[in-house]
Amino acid sequence: MRRLLAALACVLASSAAAEDVLHLYNWNNYVSEETLARFEAACRCRVKQDYYSDNEEMLAKLEAGAAGYDLLVPTGNAVESLIRRGALRPVDKSRLSNLGNLKPEYRDPWYDPGGKYSVPYATSITLLGYNREKLRELGLPTDTWALIFEPRHLERIRGKVTVLNSQRELLGAAMRYLGYSVQERDPARWAEAKAVILRAKPYWAAFSNSTYIKDLAIGNIWVAHGYSNDMFRAREDAKAAKRPFTIGFTTPKEGAVLAVDGFVLHKSGRRPDLAHRFIDFMLEGRNAADVSNLIGAGNPNAAAMPFVSPEIAAEPAIFPPAADLARLEMLRDFDPALRRSLSRLWTEIKVR
Repeated sequence: MRRLLAALACVLASSAAAEDVLHLYNWNNYVSEETLARFEAACRCRVKQDYYSDNEEMLAKLEAGAAGYDLLVPTGNAVESLIRRGALRPVDKSRLSNLGNLKPEYRDPWYDPGGKYSVPYATSITLLGYNREKLRELGLPTDTWALIFEPRHLERIRGKVTVLNSQRELLGAAMRYLGYSVQERDPARWAEAKAVILRAKPYWAAFSNSTYIKDLAIGNIWVAHGYSNDMFRAREDAKAAKRPFTIGFTTPKEGAVLAVDGFVLHKSGRRPDLAHRFIDFMLEGRNAADVSNLIGAGNPNAAAMPFVSPEIAAEPAIFPPAADLARLEMLRDFDPALRRSLSRLWTEIKVR
């Protein structure tokens, strides 16, 4: 009988441990392995991640019925969409002892007034990354979207350019190049952006949401449209591999997209307790600094700043100065009619 009871206790203990898993649906390479290992050790649990490379991909998967994710890390416009769909649990602020570490400007975001459903985690800018030596040799500009949209530049780097496989990001870059807002509602102006993209498309090597990091770092491509934290990763990888070139990244003078990504609790998640523990852990200053020091993202956490490397804190494409901030815009969710219109434009771009 004792053996039977002991065996039963082991089974129950094993089952309890097996259930102690936080399911995180996240961007690629957005929480460092070192940070996750510390959290798993602290909470005696396991973090299981699935990945997406674009907000639209994440939203579509959830809309199609994907469930069981405790935490998501969407950008502001996607948070807005998820709130509208009734897909989120409110954040229980009483469980977040480190919530006061957030910088004041991030505590009441336009997409989630009062921070009822989201907790800001990191910021990034969608910009241009490039091989400094190749671009200098060719005499091409690195501070303008013309580099990826104008044939007079592209004919010199044909097949060495990638752009994001993201409807909102690529169309947004074209809109800024044309002098329009990424929050524009006029379909005719979005059609102009489509024309700019189609004119440039024959010169590009690929639409890429993640492989451009490696391709930049090893020299397969010379210019990439992508996220500032990914460009940081490419720069560090090239440096570690002692490549005979360096990777630079610059916010185009016409303006760009600023993203604030935050933690939200999906209604289908089974472990809101672990989700809150993870958020609070990531709000602690030293842990919050990892997203800047190890990932290369901007940081909405004031308590993290004393632990952020001075070199990274001084990088304008990660922590933009006031003059650059004035040229940045955040994407917003659109009404169903405009979303359908942009989806048609995107289909035309991809198939032509």
